[in-house]
Amino acid sequence: MAEKTRAEARIARHRRVRKHLAGTPDRPRLSVYRSLSQIYAQVIDDQAGHTLVSASSIDQELRPQMKGLTKTEQAKLVGKAVAERALKKGIKAVVFDRGGFKYAGRVKALAEAARDGGLEF
Repeated sequence: MAEKTRAEARIARHRRVRKHLAGTPDRPRLSVYRSLSQIYAQVIDDQAGHTLVSASSIDQELRPQMKGLTKTEQAKLVGKAVAERALKKGIKAVVFDRGGFKYAGRVKALAEAARDGGLEF
């Protein structure tokens, strides 16, 4: 049997974690996706199946600030932005979903910036 690719292994890890992790209306899920060049974060109510707030490194508002920053610095900006937007909507506590990615580097930077921005998880 052929071995899994890195992407398939990540998806398997994500599925395994998602069995035990769901966003509710009072404590939605902060989902992170990291591509090679960009990073995306969404706050999701899984019961309703709706994205409540989102931010990414390709966001219209954040795009001008991304020039000349490292990918880790961009992740921090995205984390801060998603926290601000969530607090505006009255969301204070979330469940963190790292999407099968290691909690290191850009994922960690985004999480810590969201915590500093006022989100609890």
